Amino acid sequence: MDARLEKVFETVKTRDFSQGVFHQAVREVFESLEPVLAKHPEYIDQSILARIVEPERQIIFRVPWADDKGEIHVNRGYRIEFNSALGPYKGGLRFHPSVNVGVIKFLGFEQIFKNALTGQGIGGGKGGSDFDPKGKSDLEVMRFCQSFMTELYRHIGPNTDVPAGDIGVGGREIGYLFGQYKRLTGRYDAGVLTGKGLDWGGSLARTEATGYGTVIFAQRMLEQHNDSIEGKTVLVSGSGNVAIYAAERVAQLGGKALSISDSSGSVYDPNGIDIELLKQIKEVERGRVSDYAQRRGNGAEFRAGQKVWDIKADIALPCATQNEIDENDAKALVANGVKLVAEGANMPSTPEAIEVYESNGVLYAPGKASNAGGVATSALEMQQNSARQQWTFDDVKGRLDDIMTNIHNTCLEAADKYGKPGDYVLGANAAGFVQVADAMIAQGIS
Repeated sequence: MDARLEKVFETVKTRDFSQGVFHQAVREVFESLEPVLAKHPEYIDQSILARIVEPERQIIFRVPWADDKGEIHVNRGYRIEFNSALGPYKGGLRFHPSVNVGVIKFLGFEQIFKNALTGQGIGGGKGGSDFDPKGKSDLEVMRFCQSFMTELYRHIGPNTDVPAGDIGVGGREIGYLFGQYKRLTGRYDAGVLTGKGLDWGGSLARTEATGYGTVIFAQRMLEQHNDSIEGKTVLVSGSGNVAIYAAERVAQLGGKALSISDSSGSVYDPNGIDIELLKQIKEVERGRVSDYAQRRGNGAEFRAGQKVWDIKADIALPCATQNEIDENDAKALVANGVKLVAEGANMPSTPEAIEVYESNGVLYAPGKASNAGGVATSALEMQQNSARQQWTFDDVKGRLDDIMTNIHNTCLEAADKYGKPGDYVLGANAAGFVQVADAMIAQGIS
């Protein structure tokens, strides 16, 4: 790493000494920036690096709530408003026991560059809580969401900060959060949250957008090599919103998704994932992937405690969570014939895994580029809310296709400009960083 970058990075590690995943996210971006700084010394002169790694605002708050037995619990809530140079803060809320300030900072930092790549005029932010909605009743989730929003509402707004969903936060949670926001403010600010229900301000195709967008990006990567998803076998991890719709879009394009997973293990389905059954189990019943295997039959195998990366396939789409693919997993992917990895989750590959991809000629797209379809479509939802309109599914899907194609092309153009043709990591980091850095310089020291 360039000495000037290393100096800033050492400050980050000292100041935020316990936030390992945040350090990882910063290093991944910084390691791409040396050719950018060679062309743009003004970014050093204006201390952009030191400014961009420090959030504009960090909000941490107590979230007390009562369960169905009347017992009171206390969780911790977070909102990191990281960078607003390009527009209002935009990024999801994650409800999961693993959430802490370091996780939210890593996600918010990634969101800065992801949002810049969409071209939608949105800044970067992220939030959440260590609350676990799994196993909770609807009333318990409602009480928690109401308590969470009772603090959060002070800090958000359609032109200030617009949260959305993430792991553990789906349509149910967004509904409870929006209802409490409306109750506290006395306003129907439809654009204050995205991922809303279709009858009250949501966008068609938003549910599908992250998964669909990841597959669109992978398709564009293959097209650069005169290839396509048609006829390919695909590994998908996770079984939430992103994984379900990635598998669906793969099938629509003539490929076959072979796997899904959750915290209990994975499923290998040699005949291809049955999308409708998966939706029923995960979206309606809130069940487990083991339930899918049991009801699917037909050769589907539940593999307790195992990941999906040792299955023979052509393409891998990690759609679960950060650092789910380590060095050994990456080696297994290579050994089993995978030629392309496009990330549907945020930073699912460790640095060692990425080195394995690169040293073995695997085409690799980082999540800040390939999973940007979700936040891009959230911005489209904001546009619809501002105009009090609802566009058709095909209209939104067409715009999503255009945005993902533009992101793909922007990454390749930036990679060419900075001396590494075809390097999607450099392309995504450089293109996103330059947009934000130029805006920060234009707006003065803040």
